[in-house]
Amino acid sequence: MTIKQKTISGLKWSFADNIANQIIQFVVGIILARLLSPKEFGLIGMLTIFVAISQSLIDSGFSQALIRKQDCSREDYSTVFFFNITVAICLYLLLFFCSRFIGIFYNEPILSLLIKVVGFSLVINSLSVVQRAILSKNINFKLQTKISIISSCTSGAIAIWMAFSGWGVWSLVWKTIVQNFMNSTLLWIWNGWRPVLIFNRNSFREMFGFGSKLMVSGLINTAFINIYYLVIGKYYSAVDLGFYTRADQFRKLPSQSIDTVIQRVSYPVLASIQNDPIRLKRGYKNLIKNVMFITFILMIGMAAASESLVITLIGEQWRPVIPLLQLLCFGGMLYPLQALNLNMLNVKGRSDLFLKLEVIKKILVIPTIIIGVFWGIKIMIAGMIFNSIIAYFINSYWSGKMINYPITEQLTDLVPSFSIASVMGICIWLVGFLLSSQHPELELAIQIFLGGLIVVSIGHIFKYEAYIEIRQILFNSLISLKKS
Repeated sequence: MTIKQKTISGLKWSFADNIANQIIQFVVGIILARLLSPKEFGLIGMLTIFVAISQSLIDSGFSQALIRKQDCSREDYSTVFFFNITVAICLYLLLFFCSRFIGIFYNEPILSLLIKVVGFSLVINSLSVVQRAILSKNINFKLQTKISIISSCTSGAIAIWMAFSGWGVWSLVWKTIVQNFMNSTLLWIWNGWRPVLIFNRNSFREMFGFGSKLMVSGLINTAFINIYYLVIGKYYSAVDLGFYTRADQFRKLPSQSIDTVIQRVSYPVLASIQNDPIRLKRGYKNLIKNVMFITFILMIGMAAASESLVITLIGEQWRPVIPLLQLLCFGGMLYPLQALNLNMLNVKGRSDLFLKLEVIKKILVIPTIIIGVFWGIKIMIAGMIFNSIIAYFINSYWSGKMINYPITEQLTDLVPSFSIASVMGICIWLVGFLLSSQHPELELAIQIFLGGLIVVSIGHIFKYEAYIEIRQILFNSLISLKKS
């Protein structure tokens, strides 16, 4: 299989995994939003930073180290496996015994009990870190797609039943536990790898030398991404945090799906050709064009249609979500592009530079956090947009330097996609402005149809390269589905 075929296959199944999983989560979230209150979502949001930071520590950059290493042995895999489990248990015990202080910090006593239950998902997840790394290394996303869909459907159904039955915030807690348990269990059943009772110190040192820097940078990144939850939960209210979490979940449907897919697929694919600079640049350049074409369309489209989208799906009680969602969409547009640029540093083995850049970028975030405390959530998100732009220039400068793909060339490649998406966004926003949300369901349907028509028409008329390639990939995928 050629590198292009590997990339297309990996992207296809990884997109299917993320899109299907995100759609299921999105639909479940819509149903739960109509059954639960903003405060209950806010309570879970308050715990997000503690779980996310712990999960980052558990992985410790070893997944990337395993994927990058060309000839991993059973000892390598087993060493990482036992390390992950040990760290997960220690972190869970730490959260368990600190749970009372978490409740006091937010002035929400129920959080003490919630974190004790939610935190156990860390131990469950640690059992499948190596399993996922092996599948990703082999660019086998088909099995991961199958598992994640089953897990999402099962956990979603249980959460909805619990919400109907009056379990309140516990329906969200058990949704997380069940989903993680199903994921780990099915990975162990369907993936053939099993650990051996070995912990190789030399193997640990080798991978920790590369992975430790990614662990620290990932830890910093995770902390600063989720610190907004902590700030809003601490200085505002659980209701305000509930609105923010719903807006962020809407934004994540396209942005995080693409971001996750790019990190999962591009890293092993580009790592396999890391010693061929011509192929590496060509593949990297092509990925950026195609990925950002999709990203700009989805994020600008969601921002333009945010009012009809929110009112149609979760109702008038969630109207404060609309301006937050619009701002978050613009802030999230560059996330996939940042992921690609950062992956190039890892492909080139520069995890040290990766760490340095993360430290610099996060120092720049501190003023945004302070602004959020004193001037409000919307101003804080505006600061996040500014930081996202600065982060892109920092990342792209170094990655472009490594493969002779400078910022100016990257931006030139991005202009057509951004222009098409902007024309589409303006048109569907005007539709919403003229209809004035008298019939939000009809308005949303018109906006989606018109947006798709504009993108297809412009892409076809001007024969835009990214549009033609994505259309061909979708066409070939449909043919293969019919044959199967």
